[in-house]
Amino acid sequence: MTFLKDMKTGLTRNVTFLGIVSGLTDISSEMLYPIVPIFLTSILGAPMSTVGFIEGVAESTASFLKIAGGMWSDKVGRRKPFVVAGYSLSAISKPVLALAYTWHFVLFSRFIDRVGKGLRTSARDAIIANSTDKQHWGKAFGFHRAMDTMGAALGPLAALLMLNMMPPAAPDYRLIFIIAFVPAVLGVFVLIHFVKESANRVEGSGYRVQGQGIPNNSTLNPKPSPLAPTPMSSDFKTFVGLYAIFALGNSSDVFLIMKAKSVGFTTTHVILAYTGYNLVYAFLAAPAGWLSDKLGRIKTMAFGFLVFAAVYLGFATADKGWMIWALFALYGFYGAFNEGIAKAVISHLSADDNRATAMGYFQGSLGFLTFFASTMAGFLWTRFSPAAPFLIGAGCALVSTAALIIWSRKRQLAF
Repeated sequence: MTFLKDMKTGLTRNVTFLGIVSGLTDISSEMLYPIVPIFLTSILGAPMSTVGFIEGVAESTASFLKIAGGMWSDKVGRRKPFVVAGYSLSAISKPVLALAYTWHFVLFSRFIDRVGKGLRTSARDAIIANSTDKQHWGKAFGFHRAMDTMGAALGPLAALLMLNMMPPAAPDYRLIFIIAFVPAVLGVFVLIHFVKESANRVEGSGYRVQGQGIPNNSTLNPKPSPLAPTPMSSDFKTFVGLYAIFALGNSSDVFLIMKAKSVGFTTTHVILAYTGYNLVYAFLAAPAGWLSDKLGRIKTMAFGFLVFAAVYLGFATADKGWMIWALFALYGFYGAFNEGIAKAVISHLSADDNRATAMGYFQGSLGFLTFFASTMAGFLWTRFSPAAPFLIGAGCALVSTAALIIWSRKRQLAF
């Protein structure tokens, strides 16, 4: 009971309802994730090159707008309008797909969906940080990731259920697109009526070095002027740079799916294995965030990187079905000990008036690096062997882990 009470402490109204909003939106989005490529190729007759082009445009748009949206939110000093606009655009994109009779409509739908994601993400994360005491940031972001990932697990299962209820020879994909609109609209309703704009609190950067105060003229946290936001700290830039080493080897999960297919998994088995990963991720994300608040965020995130390295080494050598099932489940541990905790670290390394910008730079940079990592992984897979991208990914994770631990100990960071 004490553990459960401690887990609930710090989960404010905004954090709770933003988790519900993200969960509903991810149910909607992930219902379509396994469907859209099939719809493009089998119904609209688009080649695989077009599928790749659409995804490239979509993800690049989201990465750019996470940066631009964060900067815009900080500039105007508002969060909620960006979050509402972002989730609304993503909701509208679902029925647009039902109107698609050429791949251009699919591109338009994916574009406005990713514009929505880019606009909302940084501002939403700033609301979570500003609505929570900093000693609970790990727990708050972990809870949000748990709700988001639970939606990501339920969405494909809902799509699979609907497909099994349709004639196998003629599934009605457009009906699924329309149904996916329902949880997305519910998410926007909850957001508008239950999430409040959180005022920026003047607390400085929210981080300190052990045993050291931060004087007003500190170069670590320059005092903002009325005309300009606080500049990014050198520690923020270092953290992003060291995390980028890991990101260079963190290619798209498509390669995990391709590996599963190569050992004989059916499409249903792939969806179930990926759902299993998301369920493990969802159940562990909030406890992992709570643990990071107790033991230190860099330490717990480093554990997640070590799990990632073990999983990628496993995928490099796996040749049996049971190994793939186990590796997808273990991959959920990595997810739980990564993204939410990284956002808590970014919250510490940023100030209230530049937090959305910091979130945007971090997440946008990772988006661009994922594109590069995936391109490199595809080349390594084709040119050398399917094991090559996984070995490179494991190596990058180990180097990044060592660098983050050395840096955090040298700086004596107290979080």
